[in-house]
Amino acid sequence: MGKKRIIAKSEKELVEEREKVEAKVLKEIKIEAPQKRRIKEGRIYISSSYNNTVITLTDSGGNTLYWVSSGSIGFKGAKKATPFAASKVAEAVSTAVKKLGIEKLSVFVKGIGSGRESAIRSLAARGLEIVSIKDVTPMPHNGCRPPKVRRV
Repeated sequence: MGKKRIIAKSEKELVEEREKVEAKVLKEIKIEAPQKRRIKEGRIYISSSYNNTVITLTDSGGNTLYWVSSGSIGFKGAKKATPFAASKVAEAVSTAVKKLGIEKLSVFVKGIGSGRESAIRSLAARGLEIVSIKDVTPMPHNGCRPPKVRRV
């Protein structure tokens, strides 16, 4: 193999490339409120598992307006399931709530992960008006049907 040529970019090219990337990121994050009607009440669903934390923002009818997971923010591997990652996800959702102008929120928590409590705490700390918090974790009441008796 021969020598490798390193192409050096000028300051101007680097600035242009950075502006392109920032514009793309801002375009992805941009949240537009529906122009037809103003949403007053919303629901936040926190799904916390051993591997990830997903928070979904919906209107009162259940239509998804915005969602964020700790993986989509940039956490990888075991860090996705930490309480810190859940609080960062809740901060991202709270900014979306403020941009949409939602006044009252009902919070529904599902799952057994470590991000449950910290997500609720950080939502409350961001100044959102939380009307109710409900745990909707599925609970088995008799389990599944056992297998047939083995005949030898």
